[in-house]
Amino acid sequence: MSFLGRDDQLIKAKKLFDPPKILVLGFATLILIGAYLLTLPISTENGNGLAFLDALFTSTSATCVTGLVVVDTGTTFTTFGELVILTLIQIGGLGFMSFATFFFFLLGKRISLKGRLLLQESLNNLSMAGIVKLVKRLLIFTAIIEGMGALILSIRFSFDMPIGKAIYYGVFHSISNFNNAGFDLMGEFKSLTPYVSDPFVTLTVAFLITFGGIGFIVMNELYEYRDTHRLSVHTKVVLMTSLTITIVGAILIFLFEFGNAKTLQPLSFMGKTLSSLFQSVSPRTAGSNTLNIPDLTQPTLLLIIFLMFVGASPGSTGGGIKTTTFATLIGTVWSQIKGKGDVVLFRHRIISETIFKALSVTFIGVFMVSIISILLTITESGSDFLMILFEATSAFATVGLSMGLTPELSPVGRMLIIFTMFAGRVGPLTLAFAIAMRRKPDPFRRPKGKIMIG
Repeated sequence: MSFLGRDDQLIKAKKLFDPPKILVLGFATLILIGAYLLTLPISTENGNGLAFLDALFTSTSATCVTGLVVVDTGTTFTTFGELVILTLIQIGGLGFMSFATFFFFLLGKRISLKGRLLLQESLNNLSMAGIVKLVKRLLIFTAIIEGMGALILSIRFSFDMPIGKAIYYGVFHSISNFNNAGFDLMGEFKSLTPYVSDPFVTLTVAFLITFGGIGFIVMNELYEYRDTHRLSVHTKVVLMTSLTITIVGAILIFLFEFGNAKTLQPLSFMGKTLSSLFQSVSPRTAGSNTLNIPDLTQPTLLLIIFLMFVGASPGSTGGGIKTTTFATLIGTVWSQIKGKGDVVLFRHRIISETIFKALSVTFIGVFMVSIISILLTITESGSDFLMILFEATSAFATVGLSMGLTPELSPVGRMLIIFTMFAGRVGPLTLAFAIAMRRKPDPFRRPKGKIMIG
């Protein structure tokens, strides 16, 4: 009689089912359920329900925490419809496996090995060790941060609307922005532009977006820092890259828009600073905006496209190629410039597997955005190319910012954006692994071949 060791159990479990495929199917099922609910008469103010394609688009955008909308959320949906969207945002942001784990906790049941593998995959964690403990803290962190955000926003909104409505708006916008979704109830597609110079709304939402975008692994390490007094290379890279991109982005937006009469020029210095900071934070990858996006200058729009493409951090509610991927690419280029063989970040050598994965994720991202942009130039032939590129990048990075193209998309264009949002949320590599058959490694190493580069 033989007993399986832990490694043998893992191998056997992975052979029985493929975690990436389970995650893809799980998200797809959630999207279809949400789409069905949004087609019901009870979901819309006119009592007719949404057309299925519009419902599918909205459900995909909410589940993939994107925020692109073909109909105005605040004026189209009833409270029931808005709560469906909010539920999709919360489940989609944290991952349906995290919610399944939450219900297992309530029922007092143990998490199986298969469940732990799925949790590891859904959170993009390097190890399965301590994954259940991490999920518990994830749920606690989420409740605390969303609760604090809802409280502050509710108090601020209470000065502009009845207290009941203010609380509802506070909860909705707190959950939406912590999960980097960008859905809003302000109406007329205006997002948070009425609060462009309001420090309470601007800073609260910016903090919600930031905490939701740094990743739960980083949050957990920051929480444990008081005991461990150490941070991993991953956390250091995430924090440094996020801080650098946010500050540099805010400064550039401030300079690019300073003289723009449609954006920053009429605002006070405080308003200019707040709105520049917010527009730097939001593209990674929330989708809320305090400035009217079509009014921004072309340099700012190109900068936002870059910020959207980089996106948030691994294991977070955001999308994009991720800050760690960007940092790894910069480190690789810098090591080549200096003629060094190793890529070093924070005095640690980055293994070649990580570098190859960063290159793969970036290439797939560039390829996907390029192909979708080309297809959209065909389906939306009368639209400006910058608007199309902006839309495709926003969908891939699950951001939700738009120059106004989304509501005008053709049926085929909407299907293209639906696919792009879905692929961007589940992850380019996860989607590729789920579709393609994994091949066994070659039994021998082939001879070296030299090619010229550059």
